[in-house]
Amino acid sequence: MPIPPEVTGEEIDPDVRQELMSLPKGLADDVARNLVMVAQLIDEDPEKAYGYSRVALRLASRVAAVREAAGFAAYATQKYAEALAEFRAARRMTGSVELWPVMADCERGLGRPERALAMAGEPEVQKLDRAGQVEMRLVAAGARRDMGQLDAAIVTLQSPELASNANHPWTARLRYAYADALLAAGRENEAREWFAKALEADKDGSTDASDRLAELDGVEFVDAFDDEDEDNSEGSGAAEDLDESADEGTDEDDEDVEHLDKD
Repeated sequence: MPIPPEVTGEEIDPDVRQELMSLPKGLADDVARNLVMVAQLIDEDPEKAYGYSRVALRLASRVAAVREAAGFAAYATQKYAEALAEFRAARRMTGSVELWPVMADCERGLGRPERALAMAGEPEVQKLDRAGQVEMRLVAAGARRDMGQLDAAIVTLQSPELASNANHPWTARLRYAYADALLAAGRENEAREWFAKALEADKDGSTDASDRLAELDGVEFVDAFDDEDEDNSEGSGAAEDLDESADEGTDEDDEDVEHLDKD
């Protein structure tokens, strides 16, 4: 797959660059450039990112960072079985537990929420940092909802992190998930309160909390272009009326001329 010439591979995370040092120089550069493309495209064009990840995987399948990148690219394109296999491979290589929550979410994607819940109770969760534990809580709550256990999902999300007034990278998503669960359970007033709290914490627009609030408030968004089309249509109708009037006036004038000629 073509890579823009301005992508050198130097943009890669230093830790990943260090991992690639085990490869020959030219090969390491090729892998690095493909990984940069994965990172750049995974949000805006997941399918293309997936393509670049497959190239990197073909070149360096024994590098944990490559397996992890391939996992996230597969996850972004909803290829959950493939993603899970890559995450497991990366975990075997590194011994790290940081991929545990996304591995559990892959189980959800494969229609196995009970396995995700079982993973939420494993000792690995205690080894996660705070962000990882919050992520695991979100996955567990999602699994509960998959199984139709709304009240249990709500309880799962109730935590010190949810109650905290501090704003962390996970705060908006946690509050949003809680609001969404409350709404699904028919607790609309509480849901509105938590969507508002999610919006307050959402500095980078990672959720659509503002839209959800507007829906609850019964606000309808009108497309300005539709208004313009209607105005143009009305204007066109008015112009047609003027043309018709002008034509009628012309006919009357012709009749007057005929009367004058007869006289």
